[in-house]
Amino acid sequence: MKNVLGIVVFLLLGLGAFAQKPVTPIRAGSDKKIKIKTPPKDGFTVRTDIDSNVMVPFAEVRDEDVFYAKRIWREIDLRDTINSVLRAESAKLIDVLLEAIANEELTVYSNKDTTAGKILEDNDSFKIALTAQQALASARGLSEGIADSTTGKIADPTLRKLRSEEFMKYRIKEDWILDTKRSIFEPRIVGIAPMKMVEGNWQPVFWIYYTDARELLSKKRMVNPGNDASTMTFDDFFVRRLFNSYIVKQTNPGNKNIVEILGLVDPKDPRKLIESDNIKKSLSDFEQSLWEY
Repeated sequence: MKNVLGIVVFLLLGLGAFAQKPVTPIRAGSDKKIKIKTPPKDGFTVRTDIDSNVMVPFAEVRDEDVFYAKRIWREIDLRDTINSVLRAESAKLIDVLLEAIANEELTVYSNKDTTAGKILEDNDSFKIALTAQQALASARGLSEGIADSTTGKIADPTLRKLRSEEFMKYRIKEDWILDTKRSIFEPRIVGIAPMKMVEGNWQPVFWIYYTDARELLSKKRMVNPGNDASTMTFDDFFVRRLFNSYIVKQTNPGNKNIVEILGLVDPKDPRKLIESDNIKKSLSDFEQSLWEY
């Protein structure tokens, strides 16, 4: 009996202590907000900073050590799934290039050569440097001047708004070289050109000397679809040859591309890709023939 009375007294004392500390209910629409001292970590993602020393310089190659060289032109189509990372919403290559050009951080060259007295529409010799305004006008285009209704004076044309979706291809100019000193057969990208559709044909808007652009591209992070915990730059993408492409031209006596050599009417003719694969195979066969077992 005494044990039962003790338990009852203990419960009554506990209820009394609880009653002394009333709980204030949280009313709907209260102005009180929960303050979070440290935001929660949003999973495991790649670091946002880029190591300034991430760019690996090309090995020096002396002219006298080059036993064999072959110039190749190829095109990268961004509609290809592998290449679509170059037009990711968070990191577009065309935005990186045009921003650097506008800030005069990068020199670009005209795709037209007028030094010989005639206009060469497809030129990639880095002969004529463009100003930032000329390069932006070539890429973005100019709006037509509008006449003033009062004076009749036509306003100067202005730069059109950048439409990134127009730049769905890039042309690469590269040399495949055999360096006898290092006993290696490798490609070296010489130039890169963004392309857009002009009068029904894909044409470069200007050329960029790749060596000059490497430092810039090595500091610009791009999306790595294979690994979110890995930092990849635009320079990594090109130097490590993570892109998919097809050859459109190789050096030849007539300086013609594959479509012109084959006399194709339709640029989408499958014979163009067959010839592209034949050129790739010839490079591979040459490399295999260098070694004896």
